[in-house]
Amino acid sequence: MTTAVATTEAPSELAAARPTRPGRRRAPRASKPVGGVGASLLLWGYAALALVPLLLMLVNSFRSNGDLISDPLGLPSPPTTASYVEAWTTGNFATYFGNSLLVTVGAVAISTTVATMAAYALARGRSRIFRWLESLFLSGLMLPIHLAILPIFYLFDGLGLIDSRLGLTLMYAASGIPFSIFVLTTFFRQLPEELEEAAALDGASTWQTFWRIMVPMVRPAVATVAVFRFVPIWNDFLFPLVLLRREEKYTLPVGLTNFFGENATNYSAVFAGLVITTIPLIVLFLLATKQIVAGLTAGMAK
Repeated sequence: MTTAVATTEAPSELAAARPTRPGRRRAPRASKPVGGVGASLLLWGYAALALVPLLLMLVNSFRSNGDLISDPLGLPSPPTTASYVEAWTTGNFATYFGNSLLVTVGAVAISTTVATMAAYALARGRSRIFRWLESLFLSGLMLPIHLAILPIFYLFDGLGLIDSRLGLTLMYAASGIPFSIFVLTTFFRQLPEELEEAAALDGASTWQTFWRIMVPMVRPAVATVAVFRFVPIWNDFLFPLVLLRREEKYTLPVGLTNFFGENATNYSAVFAGLVITTIPLIVLFLLATKQIVAGLTAGMAK
């Protein structure tokens, strides 16, 4: 007859009696690019290919018009900045630059401000009328604004806004509201309503809650909307050409046409004008890259 011997040692004592092995730290894994080496090479190749026109534009802006005609793909020898001086002074680019800056910044500021307030109201509204209004705003995305150029022209003619930078600014601002509301409404709906309840308990008004709490939390989305509206307005050619009459009110894209003549074209001044037109966009993207990435990737990770 056998008897089982029970151990009286506590589990903690048994664990203490076991020899401990020194822990091994795993070496941090190197982060691998998404898609592997092939995808990375493809993206780098696309980036290099996209930079080729910009480099050609920059190099050719430092060449004379005669060199461009005789050797279009040559290098500047020696480099000259005469085309920039001609574009800025003789080509009246200083005036065009100021007009583009005034119209674009004004349109983006008006559009973003109105769309932010409207998006907050639509995101927090409970009535069916808010859903109907949101659908009405979003329907503006279905019709490209350039298809409505003829009704806009007759409307502006009746209002006396032809050849008016104010009228052009208001038109751009109105055309950007549907897209801005579409983006900002989604971001406002992702914010918890407890933030507004806590602000109300602290005595904050609706405007204070909106301006001091809600808007700072959707700042990346606001920056993204502003940048995505700035670029097409800055580069637009059709509406300034149709709605503006006097040359001193032209924007940069329309001002570039002054270098294209019936019998001759000043190519070096054209390239210099393109560089001047592109510099603000490059600076804008460099300054707002962090906000754009945060706005585009918000909500992707939990």
